Amino acid sequence: MKTVITIDGPAGSGKTTVSRLIAKQLHYLYLDTGAMYRAVALQASREGLGPDDKEALGKLCRSLDLGFRTEGGDNRVYLGDEDISRAIRSPEMDLLSSTLSALKEVREAMTELQRKLGRAGRVVAEGRDMGTVVFP
Repeated sequence: MKTVITIDGPAGSGKTTVSRLIAKQLHYLYLDTGAMYRAVALQASREGLGPDDKEALGKLCRSLDLGFRTEGGDNRVYLGDEDISRAIRSPEMDLLSSTLSALKEVREAMTELQRKLGRAGRVVAEGRDMGTVVFP
């Protein structure tokens, strides 16, 4: 495993701000795990999958072509070639992502994807369980 910096803490503690600043200063990738769950919510919504479709949601998560890019100093979220950075920031996606992130099938698949994105190193990962579960 190459260098991965993890930032964890309670909501409202400033971890997002600190994570973005560290990533920018070090020229590392900022791994926004909240955006990852919002991307799952967006795609699940597009495919008509709800929280009861646990097996299908796990499969969806494992097949996502999800990536992050820094463009003009901004962190952008992509599904394939589609920039979904704005689409995932709606109240609906926030609520659905919160519901889906509680599902074991979704969390396990997202943990795998987060580890995959971290393998290259030079990553600042912010979010729940980053330093204890995802990148211990």
